[in-house]
Amino acid sequence: MFLPYVQAIAGMALGLCLLMALAWVVQQRTGNSGWVDAIWSYATGLVGATAALWPLDDGSPARRVLVAGLVLLWSVRLGTHIAQRSAAGIDDPRYANYARQWGADAPRRMFLFLQSQALVSLPLPFAVFLAAHAPGPELRLQDYAGIVIILVAVAGEALADRQLRQFKRNPPSKGLVCDVGLWRWSRHPNYFFEWLGWLAYPVIALSPGYPWGWASLAAPAIMYWILVHVTGIPPLEEQMLQSRGDRYRRYQARTNAFFPWLPRRDP
Repeated sequence: MFLPYVQAIAGMALGLCLLMALAWVVQQRTGNSGWVDAIWSYATGLVGATAALWPLDDGSPARRVLVAGLVLLWSVRLGTHIAQRSAAGIDDPRYANYARQWGADAPRRMFLFLQSQALVSLPLPFAVFLAAHAPGPELRLQDYAGIVIILVAVAGEALADRQLRQFKRNPPSKGLVCDVGLWRWSRHPNYFFEWLGWLAYPVIALSPGYPWGWASLAAPAIMYWILVHVTGIPPLEEQMLQSRGDRYRRYQARTNAFFPWLPRRDP
């Protein structure tokens, strides 16, 4: 069973690299780097769903279709949300800052950066693949638990995005910090629910006698690392501190960065 898994990994890596090359072309031609994350979301969902339906003689066909549907649900929701924002002309400040820092070498550096992003993302569709091909001819309780986790994650992230969008549409909110709804409990509730959704695949994949299932834990681990320590919270909070100053520092002092919890009193 080793060779089919290696072949699947190679196919997923190739698919992600090709689709992120497309993201680079779109970013270069439009000058709007917001399209990068939209295409990444669609690409990860498409590669994940294809991997879930990859023909292997194991597991349950119903589980493969179920897992493919779960990752497509996540992909379409997130990708469309980002695409609508990009279509409105809103650039992504993180990629824009990278481009400014790289100067004349920005096109080449951006291409290499997006290719590395494709390879770093590989554990995500691989976890989908492992969950879809978990052994067992019938759906189990943990399959239904995975459904619940995905639905909660997608709904929670959509609610956080809507609350932030409504806050920004309120003219008096200019220069203020969104601390309403889920944003009162976490500075980045959208990131928290994004991470939560990737826990669904280990829940489905981990099974006795299925050693490959343990590799699915890499998906929530890599997503946590990216969101909390790399391209998620750090550059976004740096930007917020520059634009909001002490107002955002007070928000940081009373609100958890990632995991939702009761807000603390202002110091």
